[in-house]
Amino acid sequence: MAEIIQRDGAWAFDGGTIRITPGLHRRVALFRQAYGEIAVPLRAVCGVVCEAGRGRCRLRLRLREGADPLLQATGGRLPAAADPYRLEVEADRGGTAEYLAEEIRRALLLDRVPREPTTAYLLPGPPVPVSVRSSDGTVSFDGTRVRIDWADTSGRAKRAAGPRIIALGDLAEVEWLPNSGHEDGFLRFVTREAGCSGLPPERDPHALDLWGSVRRDLLTALVAAAVTARLPHPSTGAGGAPADHGPPRDERGDRRHDVLLRRLRELGELHREGVLTDEEFVRTKTAVLGRF
Repeated sequence: MAEIIQRDGAWAFDGGTIRITPGLHRRVALFRQAYGEIAVPLRAVCGVVCEAGRGRCRLRLRLREGADPLLQATGGRLPAAADPYRLEVEADRGGTAEYLAEEIRRALLLDRVPREPTTAYLLPGPPVPVSVRSSDGTVSFDGTRVRIDWADTSGRAKRAAGPRIIALGDLAEVEWLPNSGHEDGFLRFVTREAGCSGLPPERDPHALDLWGSVRRDLLTALVAAAVTARLPHPSTGAGGAPADHGPPRDERGDRRHDVLLRRLRELGELHREGVLTDEEFVRTKTAVLGRF
């Protein structure tokens, strides 16, 4: 088990899953605390970096395209502080951070995790039901339908129309843009029948106009991700979503890979049982990886 615990949160890697837990400090973004713990399967990862900074370093996990409904829904537009796949690390723990990153890299190599986009979501997204109160109203999703209840500050036409209820089967996609504090954002539900109306968010009955509290409005990404996780994967074509088989492999390479992987697991067991010292384990593992 490789692990690092910081005020910003904690990462733990057991060889197959990276478990990310947000910190409880008041400086940790509200969105990360609301999103909660994330268990990222290794096969959803395409890389990890440990970046040096002024007085600290930063771990960043890179996921394969199409693996995570949150990243699909937000399109890389989450503010850096709200990104659950980043961890700020104090300078004196930089060695631990680099060790954890190296363990993930080696596991990616040994398990031959492909870098190509996935054809199915490998993370579940936020659990349902989920409900968020934004500047334009309250949006809820129970797994089968979206409901929007307008606020007193919503436009007259929206309030006159009353609550908006949209069945999951009627949805084609979800569009989300964060409220940056300098520019309004929106959460728009595009239906198969109506498509995108082209109306500005403040007038669109299928959209919430995000113009108030940046921290609170950012939570609408929870709903966007929960809905996106239950819509057809972007790779789905007319014939359905193909299976994610990864790149072709030759049989000889597979046999060699299996032998080395088994050898490393045996070394790990000997180390945990105390048969190998830390120095012997590192030296032997390095030799095995060198042959790989």
